[in-house]
Order: sequence, then structure tokens, then C-alpha cells
Amino acid sequence: MDEITSPVDLGSTAGLLNPAAVGYARSALHRPVVPSGLRGGWRTKRWEYWGIMTPDLVLGMTIAHLDYASTLQLYVLERGTGKETAAEPLKLLPTYADVSVSDELPPLTAFGSFGGSTLRFHDADGGTRLSASSSRISADLFAEADGDVLGVVVPWSANRYQYTLKDVARRVSGTVAVDGREYKIGGEESFAVLDRGRGRWPYSRRWNWGVGSGTVDGTRLGLQFGGKWTAGTPATENALIVDGHLHHYDGELEFAYDLADPASPWRVTGPWIDATLTPFHRRVAATNAVVIRAQTWQAFGTWTGTARTPNGTEYPLDGLTGWVEEARNRW
Repeated sequence: MDEITSPVDLGSTAGLLNPAAVGYARSALHRPVVPSGLRGGWRTKRWEYWGIMTPDLVLGMTIAHLDYASTLQLYVLERGTGKETAAEPLKLLPTYADVSVSDELPPLTAFGSFGGSTLRFHDADGGTRLSASSSRISADLFAEADGDVLGVVVPWSANRYQYTLKDVARRVSGTVAVDGREYKIGGEESFAVLDRGRGRWPYSRRWNWGVGSGTVDGTRLGLQFGGKWTAGTPATENALIVDGHLHHYDGELEFAYDLADPASPWRVTGPWIDATLTPFHRRVAATNAVVIRAQTWQAFGTWTGTARTPNGTEYPLDGLTGWVEEARNRW
């Protein structure tokens, strides 16, 4: 897969994929303007997802515009007790007055407010400020931008394609409060993950996604890998990040897991990686809103195993934390 090193438009004014955009990049070089509505068959998707993992909690925040719907997601897992707290409003047409997801990137600006929840993401001062509030959850965080990212375009066809940007090992600091209990966020064991999406999707799609981050023997490592949804295309979203430098890998990976057993490990293997996540918690989330049907099995846990850079340097992954998932979406 070719590396893109200069800014490029994702699509044309007619909404068709720009062939020059197919590849991967180490920074946000794609200009992801994609026409919405009937011109795209109501298939245009825009989202910004942030996942935060610390020794105390896991936080998920999403602002999304799906052509015919807006969604906000706000979720906290308190690791000490296993308690989940979530607010996941969904709004269908006709209005998006309270949801804004920018196409001109960077800098990022995204905002959403309805159903009692308000989220705001915005690039500033060498990172991204993340704020969220609901009746039970509030967050005020700063995710530093201090290394390579992975931007990838998945070309299913001229009219169905996806730009995704993954930034998986960002240092994060700030505060999160759940039902009045405040958590201080920071340190080497806390990290933020950005999952950005822009494109035109087929109606039904299934995927795996996994991430990990941590410091092993003084080296800060990040894992990013995906599967199933890129099969049959030249695209892959697989990478190892070493002290902020990204190594991208072609070729599909193998995911092995048992959805019927929440405590069972998830294993990811390929020519450059052999990694196993042992879960400390699994979340199953489902949406059934007539036009949108989705189900996600997401395991949070600790990684073991090894990964190699293209020059053969091997890194132990033992002690990295993160998550891995299977999702099935009709949207």
C-alpha cells in the first residue's frame, strides 16, 4: 500500500472516490469533504470517536452524523467496581442543528448536544481538548498530539469508500467525574485513542478493531489493527507505533476469539505480530432503530505477546492495555 506524503482530496465534487487518495499517511493529509444526502444515496458517514483508558476507568465519547441520523455516545467503565454508566442518544432526521462534525481538517472541531448530553472536541495548543457532560458523567481532558497517526482510505468502489484516521497512543490528562466521584487522569498508564471516519458506506459491514498502549522497558508502544472490513481491498489499518514513529503493515491479520465466553482471550496473529488480550471486562452494546441496527462486542484488557518492526526489531507487548472488538453494523 502506497504512502501518501502530501495533502489530497478524498473525493470529487460529485462524491466519487479520488484514486490518488488511496493509501496510508502518517498525519491528517486527507481532505475528507464528501457530499451528503441524496447525491450519496444517504450513505455518507462522519464521526469522531475518542476512547480513554486509565488504571481507574475506560471512557468512550462519540459525535456522529450518519446522513439520516445523529448520534452521541458517552460511556464510562469504572475498573475498580466494574460499573458501567452510559448515555447514548440517537436522533433521526430532519435536523442536525445540534450536531456539527467538521470536514476541513485539521484543526478538528466537533460538537453535539441533545438528549441531556453535550460533547465538544477541538484541536488547540498541540493537542485536542475533549469535554463531555450529562446528568451523571462529566469530562474535561487534553489529549497531546506528539507522534505519527495512521490515516487509511478503504476503496470498496468508486462510490463506496472510507477514510479512517487512528491515533492510538496519545498522552492524556484532566478529570472525569461519574455520579459525583472525580477521577484525576494522567501518567504513563493513561492514554487516548482517536478513531475518525469520513466516507460512504455499504449498508452492511462487519469488522474487528484493536488497540493498545503503554511503556515497556522505557519504550512507549502503540498497537493498531483491524480486520474483515478491509478484506478484498488493498487497504490495511495495521500498525506498530514505537516512541511516536509509525510502522505500517500490509496484509490481513487473523483474529481468534469466542463471543460466547466473555472471559476468554482474544488473539491477533500475523507475520509481524502475535498478541493476546486477556479481558478484565467485556461490553456488549446494541442499537435497533429500524434504519440503524448495530451490535458490538468489546473486550477491555491487558496485552501479552510480541511485535516486530520491518527491520526485525522485536518488542514485548506484555503489560500494554487496550481493547479489541467485533462489530456488525447495518446503517
